[in-house]
Amino acid sequence: MRLIKPVWVISIIIIVIIFVSHHVFAADVAKIGVIDLQKILETSAAGKSIQTELKKENDKMLADLKKKGAEIENIRKRLERESMVMGKEKREEKEREYRIKNNDLKSLKNKYRSDLQKHEGRLMQQLSDDINEIVNEIGKKEGYLIIINKLGVIYSPNSIDITDKIIGKLNTKFTKNKK
Repeated sequence: MRLIKPVWVISIIIIVIIFVSHHVFAADVAKIGVIDLQKILETSAAGKSIQTELKKENDKMLADLKKKGAEIENIRKRLERESMVMGKEKREEKEREYRIKNNDLKSLKNKYRSDLQKHEGRLMQQLSDDINEIVNEIGKKEGYLIIINKLGVIYSPNSIDITDKIIGKLNTKFTKNKK
């Protein structure tokens, strides 16, 4: 009988230790989220709006450059056609005018490109700020350990992709801001 008591006590102690320490050994599973920024840009209302705005601005600039290019081409053709009957001074003046206009067109093209890039940068920064705000909100609210951009991820299961949640919240925010 004496042998049974120590075994019984030791068994109870081991069982108690297992139940008490269970939470130490069963750590929470790390909750990780993945977002696809390209999908957000292509499918969210804000992303589509940015793309439309940039395309509209680019088309306007291209039309202006095409118009000015046509004017310069007309000057070149007129110069070619009339160069034989013009005096040397007049021809040199027209050639100089052509070169100046051609350089102005190149400068304007570079200015438009720079302006468009700056505008795109501002719009993308605003979109990025909105996305970061939503990601932080979801991350805190839903207990994510980490949320990463899918761009650098080689594999991730669809179950951790929260891109659609981000798009939904971004669309809601975009609609509220538009009103």
